[in-house]
Order: sequence, then C-alpha cells, then structure tokens
Amino acid sequence: MSLGYPFDEAATARAVIAEDGTLTAWNEGAHRLLGWSADDVLGRPAAELVEGTAPQLRGTRWDGTLTLRHRDGPTVSVWLLAHHQWPPEGGAGHWLVVTPLDSPGRRPPGDPLEQSALAQAPCAVAVYDERLRLHSVNDAMARTLGLPQERIQGLRLSEIGGKPQSEELEENLLQVLTSGRPRDVQTYLRAGGEEHAHAWLARMTAVTDSAGQVRGVCMAAHDVSDSHLARERLQLVNQASVRIGSTLDVTRTAQELAEVCVPALADFVSVDLLDADEQSGDPPARIAVPVGLRRIAHQSVNPGSPEAVVKQGEFDFYPATSPQADSLVAGRTTVVSVSGGDLEQWLARSRERRERVREYGIHSTMSVPIRARGTTLGVVVFSRFRRPEPFTDDDVLLAEEITARAAVCIDNARRFSRERETALALQRSLLPRRLPRTAAVAAASRYLPAARAGVGGDWFDVIPLSGMRVAMVVGDVVGHGVQASATMGRLRTAVRTLADIDLAPDELLTHLDDLVVRLAQENGSEAGRPGELGATCVYAVYDPVSRRCTVARAGHPAPLMLPPDGPPCEMEVPAGPPLGLGGLPFECSELYLAEGTVLAFYTDGLIWSQDRDEEAARTTLRAALAQHAQSLDETCDRVLASLLPPSGIADDVALLLAATRGLPADRVATWDIPADPALVSPIRKQVVEQLATWRLDEASFTAELVVSELVTNAIRYGARPIRLRLIHDTDTLICEVSDTNHTAPHLRRAKTWDEGGRGLLLVAQLTQRWGSRHTADGKTIWAELGLLEEPGQRGGAWE
Repeated sequence: MSLGYPFDEAATARAVIAEDGTLTAWNEGAHRLLGWSADDVLGRPAAELVEGTAPQLRGTRWDGTLTLRHRDGPTVSVWLLAHHQWPPEGGAGHWLVVTPLDSPGRRPPGDPLEQSALAQAPCAVAVYDERLRLHSVNDAMARTLGLPQERIQGLRLSEIGGKPQSEELEENLLQVLTSGRPRDVQTYLRAGGEEHAHAWLARMTAVTDSAGQVRGVCMAAHDVSDSHLARERLQLVNQASVRIGSTLDVTRTAQELAEVCVPALADFVSVDLLDADEQSGDPPARIAVPVGLRRIAHQSVNPGSPEAVVKQGEFDFYPATSPQADSLVAGRTTVVSVSGGDLEQWLARSRERRERVREYGIHSTMSVPIRARGTTLGVVVFSRFRRPEPFTDDDVLLAEEITARAAVCIDNARRFSRERETALALQRSLLPRRLPRTAAVAAASRYLPAARAGVGGDWFDVIPLSGMRVAMVVGDVVGHGVQASATMGRLRTAVRTLADIDLAPDELLTHLDDLVVRLAQENGSEAGRPGELGATCVYAVYDPVSRRCTVARAGHPAPLMLPPDGPPCEMEVPAGPPLGLGGLPFECSELYLAEGTVLAFYTDGLIWSQDRDEEAARTTLRAALAQHAQSLDETCDRVLASLLPPSGIADDVALLLAATRGLPADRVATWDIPADPALVSPIRKQVVEQLATWRLDEASFTAELVVSELVTNAIRYGARPIRLRLIHDTDTLICEVSDTNHTAPHLRRAKTWDEGGRGLLLVAQLTQRWGSRHTADGKTIWAELGLLEEPGQRGGAWE
C-alpha cells in the first residue's frame, strides 16, 4: 500500500520570505487568511502586508503577533512563527513563516486523543491527530518547544520545528500512523526552548480508539544528550587513535590532528610548534615571552581556512596576552571567551586578527599545550564560531586526551625526521659529490633516499685505477638509519683502499666479505648477541686499452649493458653470496665491450616493490635504457621516472650509468726488454722517438729518466720476460714496466748514508703517482706523468 500524506495544506497559512525581504512562496492557507493570491504577492516586499513597522527577523527563530492587511481592506491580527532556513545544497537562506488556521477544538468525552495528553508526564509528550496536526502537548513539551500550546495547536511537526530533522521526524510519524507499529528515532537538534542543541530519542506510538482504529500518534521525546555526548567523545578519541600518526611526517601528523577535531570539537583548529634548537635539535626547554611559533597545520569548517591569519609554514611571535603564550607559559589548558574581554589586549595588537574575529563571529578559544616525554613541542588552539556553545569542562578533557595522543605521534615523527636528516647528511657526505672524469668511461649517477623507511646504506663509486683503468662499484647495506649509513661509509672506504692496491674483483670481494664478518662480530659483542650485518656489492674493472671488463658480484643484482648496436641485456656474472656470510668463494666474469657500451649498475630498490612483479620491473628498466637520449643524465632521469612511483619509494635507490670509451691503438706503445742493462740506453732512445711522434717533446726528459729507472730495476730485481708500455692520454703519460717476479716492492725512506733506493725516490719526485699491481703473470710497476701540471713533490722509494 502506498503511503500518502493526509495533510490539509489550507489548514496552515505558510509563506517564504527571501533574505532581501521579498515573498518567494505563498500557499492556499495564506490566500485563505488574507485574501491575496500568489500572483498578487510573489516578488513583492513582505513588509507591504504589515500594518505599521515590520519586525526585523534575526537569529534562527522568531514568533509574535502582527497586524496584517487583508485584500478586502480590513486588518487582521495574526500570531506568526518564523524559522530561518538554509538550503541543503548551500546558498542564500530564507524565512519560513507559518500560522495555524483551523483549531481542532475540543474532542468529545472519552476521545483517545484527550486521554493521551499525559500533562504531568516527566518527559516531553505531543499528540498528533489523524491529519498529523498537533492536538496537544504536555507542559514538558511546551517548555522544550518554547511555544505555548494554544499558539501551535493545529500545526504540523515540520512547521513547528522548521528544520530538516523536523521533517524526518514527521515522516516517521506518518509511518506510525499508517502502520500502527511504534518507532524509535534518534535526532540531534535545538527544539527552541533550550539554549543549546540536545540529543533526543523520540518514541512514537499509535493512538487507537476502543475499536483498535488508529486515530493519531503520540510522541514522547527523551533527552539523551549525556549518553550521546559520551558515545560521541569516545568515538572521537577512537578516531583520533586510528587517524593520527599514520606517517612519520610532522606536518602530516599535525594536519591529521586538526582534521580529526573539525568539526567534531571545534570550527577552527591551528597547530603551532616551537622551532628546534640548532645545536640540540630539541625545542627550547624554557618558554620565553613573546613565544616564537611556526604554523604547521590548520583546519576549518570553511574551505580554504579563511579565518587563518598565519599561513602554514610561517613563523610568528605571540605576546603574553595571547592564548598560545598563556597556555605555554602556564603549562596547562586555557579557555577564553571573546565576549568576556579575555582577548581584548591581544586583539588590540593586530587589526587583521580583530577583523577576522568580528567577521566570523569567533566567541571562544581553547589552547592546549603539546607535551610528550617531558618536552613541550607547541600548542593546539581550538576556536568556535559556527557552534554557539562555549567550551565545557568535558571539551577540555577531550581536547587534552586527543592532544596527548597526537603529541606522542608528533614527537615520534620529529625524532624520526631528525634522525633521517642526520643519516641523510651522513649518507651524502660519504657518497661522492661528483664522479671523477676519466678517459675510460663517462659516468652519471643518482641516489634517492627512502621516503618512509629512512635513509639506508646504498652507495656507488667510480675509482680511477692505474693504467687508465677504472673501477665501478655499487653496494647496498642491509637496514636503514645512521647505523646503516656509517657501515656504508666504512665499506666504501675499504673498497677504495682495496682498489688502490689493484686487487682483482673476486679477490677484493673476498677481503670485503672478511671485513663485514668482523664488523658483524663487533656489533654482536656490543649488543651481547651474535652480530647481524649484511651487504651486497657488485665490482667491475674496465680497461680502455684492451676494452675488457672484469666483473664480480656478491648477492647483488647483475648489471645491465647496452651495446651500441643491440638491445640491452643482463651481464652474465655469477651471483656470489652476500657479504658477511664468510668463507664462500666469489667468481669473476670477463667480457669484451665495444666502445660506447652503456653499463647500468643499480640497487634492488630500483626494481623491487610489493606492488609489482620484479621481472616486469626489469623489462621496464631495459626499455628505459634502450630509448635514445642526449646524455647519461637524461637516461638516469628517464629510468627513475619509469620505475619509481610518485608517492615515494620504500627503499633507497642508487643508480650508476657508465658509457665505455676505448683508447686508440696509436696511443699505446709496447716494447719487450732484454735482460741486459747495457740495452737500457737504446730503449730510452726509442721512448724519446715515440714521444716525439706524440708531440710530447717537453715531457721527453722526465719520461726518459723514469723509464730508465723502472727498466733498470726490472732487469736487476725482476724476472723475464720484461715489458715496457707507454700510454698517452690527453693530460697523462703512463709508464708501465712488467715482469714475472711476484715479489712486491715495499715503500721505504732512503736515508742519507744509503747506497741504494734513490732511483725510485727520483721517480716519485718527477711523477704524479706511482705504484705496483699484481697480474696473473707477475707484477707491474707504473708511474704517471702529468702533462698539464707540475710534477708532485712526494718522497719515498719502492724496492
């Protein structure tokens, strides 16, 4: 059965007045009351119907008796009830004006409507007839409505209340009237007779006659504000514990605090924090007036927070008369009222604040210090202007509970941010600020710290080696934070030291593995438990003369290579165990690289993610490398843009790209040296002739001396075969003498009375660098001469 409203629209005179005073609606009841039709009055000022001066409609409700003009000439004295209403979709409001026309009159004796009046009932009771028009109310309901029964008798509930909640209650009354079944409805509104809105439980039952016929509806309203507010506050505290602290970001945590409290507790909330001390990194222990605070977050019921005078991120000083300073100095919550003059001195200092308070009608503020672990971090200010109620003691307890929970989250985020900044500064200080320029490769790199987990231990390096060779390394230490960054720094230093003595990649990783094992043991002994430390690493050495690359890796992703005439592919390098396991071997792979081959070294943070397949990420990486680019930097940016999510990465990312170069054959000269000291002079002559061919005549004298000493020492202390090699770069001349004796020279200072040891001392003084490296067949002693700079001044001799 479809439900129809049994309303007699002509039983109530109803009109709608816009904010500018013009009539926008006029029903049949109003026509019946004053004789004017809708066409006569719509669009005209309502004041024209009033005899004398029209009243000013203010607030949310008005009632009174007015003398109105009838169309036929005489005046009519009418009691009117007006409600100020706002449309649900927003926009300008209007006034709904109503008055009853038909009085139900007295019912016959024994009428069920008369019997259900319950005038002495402790709860508010109203009885509506079969047309859902008010028949009677008891004293409690009259007080709740703030209107006498004789004035509202005959009105519908929606006309008496004039609010959306009233219409909802009326729909439920209709359900009871038509079905005969009782209903309980909860609502929250200000009925009119009380100062503040209350939570109501409306219990509706059908009124029946002796034959069981429904003749009306009785509604009893119970004030359940206390239990409603208790549930609401408990729900707000629970919501705060869930929503606040979802990240370890100070700004986001403060914003979550503001969002939770608006509009549930206040109409505008601001969060201001004390700036940390530059030396300690903590907020100042002593609060001095005026207090300097930085606005971290704010939230308002109005979009854009137009009430805010201080913008987010701005720093401002608050004098002793401000709510912020009073609360921080006192160390407790303060509640102040604008009407009480508590803010008069503070507002007098700022015209802009004074105008905002007046414009939005801010009437109460509550300031709660943010304290965690004995440290004052800042203050939260709650303001009300839309809600007319001032802050109560229960509001203070609720605000302090929420702020205390948020304070711990803010302090955790602050400590994490400080540790992350420290780790990041350490990390960046330990990473190369810029890659060295070498004749072997052109390189570009990127390092991105994790957005959420904190700075990790990823590192990369490009290390120039002797003979124009270059080492490339990328590594990843397990864990995050300062400890991981410190461990990374130790490993990077160890790699540079081991690379400086020209160890093969597999041998270098073996030494690095021993170091990680020792570091793990040290950490374990400090903590009283076995050490837990691990790392992965890939190490490659490229020789531009032979154009061969030797690579070894320890549990690290294999590098990719992009040949100049083919698609990118993964280098076939044995995986090897991660560093720190100890005792397991590492293996090398050696392959020829055409000039212009691009090598890509990276950490697993680039391709690993919980939201995607790792193989799909590798495919994306190869596709990004294969695209044409003007520079390696452009390729780096494209790789990161293709693989990393814009929301932030869960692990550190290190990326190193290197494009190989080859040294032309005419830049290398090689001689086999007979083991005869008498033949050193012809060798010197051949060297001078080769330098003349390279147009390096200015370096001939120095090179001749260096070659003479190196070849002589090889003949005297080395073993055949002996080979001399000169390598010429733009700004460097390298002299190398190789033999098959595995005995390594050692550095010592030649004293005044020593007969030997001065030859290599001379070499050290004439060259930029010198040293020796082991080879598969023996060793090589080398020296570098700078062609653009003066020789270095270094002492010592190899013997």
